[in-house]
Formats: sequence, C-alpha cells, structure tokens
Amino acid sequence: MIRLFDFFFSLLGLIVGFPILVILFVIGLFDTGSPLFRQERVGRHGRPFTLVKFRTMRVDTASVASHLASSASITKFGHFLRRTKLDELPQLWNVLKGEMSLVGPRPCLFNQEELIEERRSRGVLEARPGITGLAQVSEIDMSIPVLLAETDAKMVRNLTVKAYFKYIFMTVFGAGQGDRVSK
Repeated sequence: MIRLFDFFFSLLGLIVGFPILVILFVIGLFDTGSPLFRQERVGRHGRPFTLVKFRTMRVDTASVASHLASSASITKFGHFLRRTKLDELPQLWNVLKGEMSLVGPRPCLFNQEELIEERRSRGVLEARPGITGLAQVSEIDMSIPVLLAETDAKMVRNLTVKAYFKYIFMTVFGAGQGDRVSK
C-alpha cells in the first residue's frame, strides 16, 4: 500500500512541482554551475543507488556525510534550499523509480560503516530508504549511528499508513532541521 502512495505522490509532486524544479535548477546554475548533486548511497538490502538532490554545497566539497562537512561549504542559495527542504525535491525521482520511499531511513554513504552495520543488525536495510522519517522529525542525524539505527528500526517496525502521513506532514510543516554540518 505504501509503495502505491509513494508512486502516486512522487509522480504528482514531479508534475505539479515541475515549474518549481525548473526555477530552482536555473538558480542553481548561477549558484554553483552544477545544480544537481548525485551521490551513490546505500539502498534497500544494502544495494547501491544514485541519490539525486539539489546541490547545496560548493562543487569541490569532499564527499562525506553532512555532519562531517564544513558549514563554510554551503552556498547562500544552499542555505535557503536546506532551510526550506527544497533540496530534497529531486529525490521524488528516486521514489518514483522505487529506489526510495517518501518515508524511511535516510540513505547513508557506503563509508559510514558503523551506521550500516548497526542498521544491518536491526533489519533496517530491508526497508527502502526515505526522504523523511522518525529520525528526521526527531532531529536525530547520522552523527549518532547507534541512536539513529535504533530510531530507524523502531520506525520500520511500526510504520503504518497513519504514521507514514504523520511523518510527511511533520516534515512539510517544519519538524526537523535536516542534517547538521560542522561549524
């Protein structure tokens, strides 16, 4: 049932949001010259997939987890995108393709070995990664791997249609601040 909601809402979001996506893309061209950010992430069953987002950091920023990146790397437009969570919109494409869900554990990088192992041991990698979820609305980020994996496992075990919509609405209406970056 959730996959059906994912497909419908991601398709609707891409169609209705197309003008916004185009505007953000064009502004991103002026901001960094490369408005889309693509990065290999850990997907369902631990398989790799390419996550797509709007770029919020300079092009030359090291490919590390957000909490390890310097806040000085974030562009002025990137700050706006992160604050409004508009940087996540291109991930609707990942959801439409079935690589992600609107709600699920945030996909991590393959070099985040501690988090991957914690998630594997708790069965979290059996779920599709998501754009938002319990950890995000609770402001738990990837800098605390054990707590994050525990929270993800709790969400995956208890994910109902009601909880699915709750996490989406909480995210849309401002819960969570996204991934932290170091000062």
